Amino acid sequence: MELTALGFDGWFEQRAPALLQAGQGLARVTAVDRNAFLIRSEGAERYAELAGKLRFETQSAMDLPCVGDWVCAQWPASEGPALIHSVVPRKTLLRRKRPGTDVEFQLIAANIDVAFIVQACDHDFNMPRLDRYLLMAAEGHIAARIILSKTDLIPPEKLQQQVAQLAGAGISVPILPLSNDNGSGLDAFRALLVPGQTYCLLGSSGVGKTTLLNRLIGREAFVTKAVSETGEGVHTTTRRYLLVLEGGAMLIDTPGMRELGVMGTSEVMKDTFADLGELALGCRFTNCTHGGEPGCAITQAVAGGTLSAERYRNYLKLKKESEFRGASYFQKRKKDKEFGRFIKAAKKSMKA
Repeated sequence: MELTALGFDGWFEQRAPALLQAGQGLARVTAVDRNAFLIRSEGAERYAELAGKLRFETQSAMDLPCVGDWVCAQWPASEGPALIHSVVPRKTLLRRKRPGTDVEFQLIAANIDVAFIVQACDHDFNMPRLDRYLLMAAEGHIAARIILSKTDLIPPEKLQQQVAQLAGAGISVPILPLSNDNGSGLDAFRALLVPGQTYCLLGSSGVGKTTLLNRLIGREAFVTKAVSETGEGVHTTTRRYLLVLEGGAMLIDTPGMRELGVMGTSEVMKDTFADLGELALGCRFTNCTHGGEPGCAITQAVAGGTLSAERYRNYLKLKKESEFRGASYFQKRKKDKEFGRFIKAAKKSMKA
């Protein structure tokens, strides 16, 4: 398989040569399991480990390889793992705030062209969560599409109401209703997959991501479980992996995510909430925070019923969350860099 078939295009061609050293070749990361990696090149797929320099000199987990990354690797002449020496700069990146109290990013996947955000019509349809997924994709410069799955479990009129609700909320992302059970929408989904392009499936557990992947490859290659009696999803996918489909497109399945913390996304909120951005043009003050100032066009739209109060509250919540955590993250990074410089200076003084 040629590298171009794995998604290596002109963007990477301009950046990879500066990193490649003698004896190294380019490969794409197809799976990550703790400190072990599965990489694929033109010739084969092989397990790999981090080279010592990359492992010990990396200051942030953000600089380590993730699924979808292109890496410079050294392939051994005999049996044994390959060595990853460096990561090629990423074109796009999907990340979230690490679950828990840590103010740190967690990598999900890299170099994705389109993210399919899957929500099940019967129990998982949730506008605030959808906004978080859309914001996550926009922050990583990734195009997004919405998949409404399990359409066979609801009446047609309810599906129409959900589609209308998305449109009424100002969400202009393309929407595709789909049923893994009766096959409705599957052909339309396949038609969206372009050879050489990389896609990913995002969504909660139990929305049908793994079942959809099985339908695409034509066999039950990956384990699925029924949704629990409460309507909550059951975790089946436990790690991220990149799969090359028969038609030449690549698809990354991801585990269901219960926590979708955001930070540092203030700059792209205007894209995710474009409808509020248009309304904001009518605010009396150019620096309006839309938190209750006089002459705020957004709060007036909420009062007048032309803007959903739920969408407005979710906007304020995400904006506050992103700004607060983003500031905390950059303060932490600044302290880490200062500490790193202190350690280097101390080592130099000890050698003198």
